[in-house]
Amino acid sequence: MSGAGDRFLGDLRAGLGDRAVVTDPDILEGHRHDSASFCPAGSPRALVRPASTSEVQHVIRTAGAHRVPVVTQGARTGLSGGANAVDGCLLLSTEQMSRILELDVADQVAVVQPGVVNATLSRAVAERGLFYPPDPSSWEQSTIGGNVATNAGGLCCVKYGVTADFVRGLEVVLGTGEVLRTGRRTAKGVAGYDLTRLVVGSEGTLGVVTEVTLALRPAPEPALTVAASFRTGEDALRAAAAVMACGLRPSLLEFIDQTTARAIQSYRDMGLPEDVGGLLLAQSDRGALAAADIGRVAGICADHDAIDVAEASDAQDSELLLEARRLVNAGLEMLGVKLVDDVAVPRPRLPELLRGVQQIAEDLDVLIACPGHVGDGNMHPTVIIDRDDPDGERRAVLAFDAVMDLGLRLGGTITGEHGVGSLKRRWLERELGTTGAALHRRIREIFDPLGVLNPGKVLEPLPPESAPGTPPGTPPGTLPR
Repeated sequence: MSGAGDRFLGDLRAGLGDRAVVTDPDILEGHRHDSASFCPAGSPRALVRPASTSEVQHVIRTAGAHRVPVVTQGARTGLSGGANAVDGCLLLSTEQMSRILELDVADQVAVVQPGVVNATLSRAVAERGLFYPPDPSSWEQSTIGGNVATNAGGLCCVKYGVTADFVRGLEVVLGTGEVLRTGRRTAKGVAGYDLTRLVVGSEGTLGVVTEVTLALRPAPEPALTVAASFRTGEDALRAAAAVMACGLRPSLLEFIDQTTARAIQSYRDMGLPEDVGGLLLAQSDRGALAAADIGRVAGICADHDAIDVAEASDAQDSELLLEARRLVNAGLEMLGVKLVDDVAVPRPRLPELLRGVQQIAEDLDVLIACPGHVGDGNMHPTVIIDRDDPDGERRAVLAFDAVMDLGLRLGGTITGEHGVGSLKRRWLERELGTTGAALHRRIREIFDPLGVLNPGKVLEPLPPESAPGTPPGTPPGTLPR
């Protein structure tokens, strides 16, 4: 190791102690990447596990002084490469910052550190008669900090919204090492620019979140669920649009295509029909009104040529159906290597999206599963690659790009909840436009003038000679923007 490297690690240990600075090659190898396939991951210099805001400040200031990139990581369940290492970087893990600092029942607010696992918080607030709605499929592993970084969604988004809708305030360590407090604890407050919303979804490029103030809801009433099967996926999607147009607001509205249903059923017997074109799962959590809600949904599905409609008779049956939806990722893993997309389009255009995805699969000779959160128009076309197909990866990448292009042409977005990371960064400028992308870069420069925070993620790096704010004497490519 070079003398400069020794000094860098020595400076880190001076503020953190030996316990929090890890250089073991096996541990570093295990932390190089998140759960995304096809995203490059570099070789990190070290891993640090700070336990407080002041320790995070020390890490960022030390990294800035030595011009070392910092990549913040939570549970590494992301699907866009946003937490992947870049060569020579310092990995900053939030796993030691895992305390629920406050649960205020009267004010319906939780204050947590970023390493708190989503399910841990959800269960803790449920014990107090409250509810934290954002529930990504990875909720048993993913952390609140990671959810904030990607503005994560989940199954309940159709009624309750995404992570940003529940974040009232943040404590953030900027690229300068300064601490910024955004937002406020109160339910209302419009003073100043909304920096909280700016940081949520920024994927670690604007700062390191060290504390999150979250709004909670009263616990929902018991829920009931209905499952409807259709001959074609397009019939199911038209029924979903009709459900959302009828004035009901289900607490869940999910689509499972035939490929996904077969994968789930092969993984675990959940009683799903495998010979239909598509399934809809809908849920109402309005207690005494839930049965009537589900009855209306069942009627709409029947009117849209459903071949079978099954209404859950109690909460236990409802939970079983919900469990089937949560097994999507595990089931698809059994089919091969996954390349997961998450485009979102206006709900009336979902049938066009499905037809387009099916055509892409046929044209490129790939298998694409297409489940999704159809209540909010967010689909997850998932390209499945046969591990024994030497040309499979090339065709999969072409299919993935074609799906994103299709989503944009249908008036949608390249990501509904997974974030951009490194997987989709070359597509973001097309969605934002030249002016929007330039403004993003200028904002990033203000929050992180040295360019040490998660370089090379979200936006394509500018050539070194045109990158604003490149520190004098910085070797080209050391801190890609």
